[in-house]
Amino acid sequence: MSGTIEARLKQLGIELPQASRSVANYVGFTALPSAPDARLVVISGQIPLRDGRPQHVGKLGRDISLADGQSAARLCALNILAHLRAAADGDLDRVRQCLRLGGFVNCTADFTDMPQVVNGASDLMVEVFGDAGRHARAAVGVNSLPLGVAVEVEAMFVLGNAIGEPRR
Repeated sequence: MSGTIEARLKQLGIELPQASRSVANYVGFTALPSAPDARLVVISGQIPLRDGRPQHVGKLGRDISLADGQSAARLCALNILAHLRAAADGDLDRVRQCLRLGGFVNCTADFTDMPQVVNGASDLMVEVFGDAGRHARAAVGVNSLPLGVAVEVEAMFVLGNAIGEPRR
């Protein structure tokens, strides 16, 4: 479906990728009712894949600049939105709130700018959803990530159940 959020994506020059396939024993998202008129959606951690290929491979603080780390986080967020669109039956206008992002940054032991890296994902959520994109968040440094990528981001959203239901 095309709506307000799809129009905003177009205005921002953003084309969402196809939701990626799971590479292990997990699913891209799960959903459960959280209230009579809403449901909670949890999106599995997404890495910076473009056309099925990992982007931004390496460690922050050694191989990857802060700006490239932010780009990696933004690409993770685009992949999150692709899964979210599938969870919302193609209608991103059903998104009431981005509740939480969890960001994992593949970095050296002395790197401390994980929050700034994960801002690449957080900023996109606010660009796309406005106030409904503001969220709680964690940003942590890790020793390694799948395929050696620089960033992985997971997410949690609340969707309205009825298509066309106004967002709060």
